[in-house]
Amino acid sequence: MSGTLRFEILGPQRAWYADRELDLGPGKQRAVLAVLLLSAGRPVPTGQIVEAVWPEEPPANGPNVVQKYVAGLRRVLEPDRSPRAPGQVLSLTDAGYLLRITPEAVDAVRFERGVHRARQRYAAGRTAEAMAELAAALELWQGDPFTGFAGSVFEAARHRLVELRAVALETRADLELASGRHRELVGELVELVAEFPVRERLRYQLMLALHRSGRHAEALAAYREFAGLLRQEYGIEPGEVLRELHRRILRSDPTLLKAAPTEPVEAAVEERPDGSESAAGEVPGPLVPAGTPDVPASPPAGFASPFVTGFPPVPSAATGFAPVPAPAAGFGSAPSVGFPPGPVGSPVVLPGSLPAPFLPPPRYEQPPARPRPQPVPRWLSVSATIVGALTALLSVGLFTWLVVLVYAVWRRSWRNGVAALCYLSLAVTFIVVIGSSDSEDVTDAEGFLILAWLIGWVLGVLHTILLNGVVWAAVTGRGGGAGGSAGDDRRIRREQARYLLYHYPAARQELHIGRPDLPRTFDDGGLVDINAVGEKVIARLPGISAAQARQVAMDRWLRGPFGSMEDLAARCLLPPLLTDSLRDLLVFLPPLPDPAPSSTPTPPG
Repeated sequence: MSGTLRFEILGPQRAWYADRELDLGPGKQRAVLAVLLLSAGRPVPTGQIVEAVWPEEPPANGPNVVQKYVAGLRRVLEPDRSPRAPGQVLSLTDAGYLLRITPEAVDAVRFERGVHRARQRYAAGRTAEAMAELAAALELWQGDPFTGFAGSVFEAARHRLVELRAVALETRADLELASGRHRELVGELVELVAEFPVRERLRYQLMLALHRSGRHAEALAAYREFAGLLRQEYGIEPGEVLRELHRRILRSDPTLLKAAPTEPVEAAVEERPDGSESAAGEVPGPLVPAGTPDVPASPPAGFASPFVTGFPPVPSAATGFAPVPAPAAGFGSAPSVGFPPGPVGSPVVLPGSLPAPFLPPPRYEQPPARPRPQPVPRWLSVSATIVGALTALLSVGLFTWLVVLVYAVWRRSWRNGVAALCYLSLAVTFIVVIGSSDSEDVTDAEGFLILAWLIGWVLGVLHTILLNGVVWAAVTGRGGGAGGSAGDDRRIRREQARYLLYHYPAARQELHIGRPDLPRTFDDGGLVDINAVGEKVIARLPGISAAQARQVAMDRWLRGPFGSMEDLAARCLLPPLLTDSLRDLLVFLPPLPDPAPSSTPTPPG
């Protein structure tokens, strides 16, 4: 009978004989069977069963209790066995109880072997077979195993199987990315990231899928979210692999947009054509030095393939490429605070070219951002809101529809168009009904209409006020339309400027990054170097009062530059809500040496 028995533990625990489901009995009897299934084909001592099933309070007569549940399992698994006949499926040996079934009878074993075969085929370049194996293995998963069973034995087995499933899902995502199905994969990866929030490989795949789908700002936002989670919960930073992907997205690295051919994987580097189309125009282009030595789009033979899916291999010393060394003293060094962590050295130079400290100072060019609607001047927006609200108020709601219709045409909003039609219908109904009434007494229908008119009047005035974008953003806590797109654009600009400061410190002086008080043509997204700008610039920061700006400038003059946001908050007693809002805008750069220092410093003001 054992040849026709099947057991499922990947989800609710169930057993089948042919096509008939078996009743496994009470919970403890199911737990004894689960322990035996974990060692199918191997004897399990009675003491181990007792420790696994009753981890905290084992019964005094543990062996007898186990024997009782084993007898119940024998009646279920071998219903045709006579009471005194020895068990054929579940028998007692000198080493313990033995469940005589083939390993393939347990779905967890088939799942584990299927994932192993899929990874072997993936490594061999047989991606179609690997996808089929993974699909078949993942179909066996019906939920978390051993639900309802407590104890370290079941917890360890559950953790191992869940980890194996995560590996299978990551491998399948690698194959999907390699097949160019990044757009279809984004939704699934979002769910997997929520299920496994600290697995870096899934975060990597989500960022890559978003980037390849043209959703670059969301890819960068996914990195910021993960980095914030690690800092807040564990006090650590993302791994170097993820940080490198973040830097490549900031550079708009064209190799990230290319998916490897499906067959074969190991020949992907040789079969790819050189060069690629960049998705420029969708987001601001990369900040790259103009005039610096060109880096080939694909590395020479022998170099590890530029990462396409999964985690990239570590470059070896024999590749012919070398990391750029840290800038020498006097040339400019990366600031020690206020920048993303990670070693300086992502840019590469060709063999035989000059070391980085001796390269000529590069020129930096910034491709223009995609064109976007120009924001409406604030005075015009405020004036339109005041005129619209007064029109709705003084006309007793008769012309509210006209104000809303103007906004609907201006913003091309069908919702406002429908609202304007409703206001117009209410106004026409009110005029027709009330104007045609010859009776001095107010009927119930007329009273209801008057009440509806008054409510519509008040709501119309509020509606015209809320049509102002600033008011709506303050009420809902978010912006919309072109404003949201512009906000994403500026965030990307800031991240690009930070990357440029980190890898090319000399750009700080040439481009005046973080110095809105100096003339410049480079857009850094609104970054402010708190250690360099004057009091007036500090006062223009969101949430900073004139007194706080004065305090920041005076403290900086008396005690020296600030080293971090925490240092700024502690020295100037800034509230946490204010510092959180400024964290994305401020950079803390060390002061530049003064070519002609004054003998007597001058206080701010």
